[in-house]
Amino acid sequence: MTLWMKVFIVFTIFAMLFLSIVLIGKYLHQSEKEALQKIFISKSLAQKVDYDSLKSLPAPVQKYFKNVLPDGQLFIKTSRLEQNGKLKISPKSENWSAFKASQIISEDKVSFLWDAKINIVPLLYVRVIDSLVNGIGAGRVYLMSVLPIGSDENKLELNSGALYRYLAEAVWHPTALLPQSGVTWESVSEKKAIAHFAKFNISISLAFIFNSNNEIIGVYTKDRYGKFGDKYIKYPWEGHFSDYKEFDGIKIPTKGEVGWHLPNGWWLFWKGNIVDAKFEF
Repeated sequence: MTLWMKVFIVFTIFAMLFLSIVLIGKYLHQSEKEALQKIFISKSLAQKVDYDSLKSLPAPVQKYFKNVLPDGQLFIKTSRLEQNGKLKISPKSENWSAFKASQIISEDKVSFLWDAKINIVPLLYVRVIDSLVNGIGAGRVYLMSVLPIGSDENKLELNSGALYRYLAEAVWHPTALLPQSGVTWESVSEKKAIAHFAKFNISISLAFIFNSNNEIIGVYTKDRYGKFGDKYIKYPWEGHFSDYKEFDGIKIPTKGEVGWHLPNGWWLFWKGNIVDAKFEF
């Protein structure tokens, strides 16, 4: 057998092994995703947006709801989002990793599922699944959707951080910010209000920033837990939103970025775009 034949056989074996891993990963990932998605099926009764019920809210909050939600609009039960963007996985890193993700947000269950494929090098990726389901926050990382390389679940700090994320990302599911959904609004200024929210024995408060177009353009808290190394630590956390577009009659921002204010400075770790959004009422 010639050397070239041996090389060809070895290459073929590795190629078949790689293809098998990819196919197995896709199957396992799809099975897990379908199982989780069943949790998000809503059977709640339909509610409608009523502008008259907004009169007691701070002025910027009233104007925001009237801008993004039509009067009489049915409450959103489930949002389904398609995203792409970039992640910077370490505060010290100068490189960004591209990702594509799908996200489901459920209002009556106060839950979300973020499923992202993050490119590492050509032909190699990691699958990251972050979720908040029934008050339990979880994060799981798989190499090629098959090999578990990290996970964390149901810790008080993680559950709290996931609830902060749910409230901040309600800009993509705006009926979740209405008082009927459990949010209490506190007036601060013409361009700022604080949303207070309690669920799963966790109470959080998040500042929302508004612009002159009656859009939410920022969120901020100094009290969100994040995992840094092996520890959960509270640092100020901030997000920015822009480029509002209409989907199914509802206006949401299609660009966003999120980061932490660390002792060594600002760490912008997520920049994303909403490329499609579908709502179930």
